Amino acid sequence: MNEILKATQERRSIRTATTADLDAITGVEAQCFPPAEVATRETFADRLKYFPSHFWLMLDGDKVISFVDGMTTDTPNLTDEMYSHAEMHNEAGKWQMIFGVCTLPEYRRKGFAGELMRRVIRDSREHGREGLVLTCKAEMSKWYERFGFVCEGVSSSVHGGAVWYQMRLKF
Repeated sequence: MNEILKATQERRSIRTATTADLDAITGVEAQCFPPAEVATRETFADRLKYFPSHFWLMLDGDKVISFVDGMTTDTPNLTDEMYSHAEMHNEAGKWQMIFGVCTLPEYRRKGFAGELMRRVIRDSREHGREGLVLTCKAEMSKWYERFGFVCEGVSSSVHGGAVWYQMRLKF
């Protein structure tokens, strides 16, 4: 068994974020997306202000190794406006939007992001959401399909100048 995987299995935990996690979240994000797509520290600070319970963190001891974040809303499709306007969050919203699924490179391909995604799906179902919506690049769509997401085609998003596909998981 891989040493990182073995050691992390003994120390890992999942919890929601606090403002004390801001630097760790910003650091993980910077290692996961190209510069044009990275959320800024200020953007994350705003998101943590409005929806900290919608940041799921996986930790290896005290180290944030992976996270999933996004707001809830009654709007059924993820729009670029949502990324930069955390105040659009509606705690009673029908849809859990997913803005990012980020894992540090040395922890990838070990099942950690999948475990975290299953937790997000479970929590969203338990909170009575209609489902989850995210956008991803074409090469990631198969990974999300493993969790029951269905590709709805090219998204209206032009975030970072990339082509995004909207994926939806309905409960």
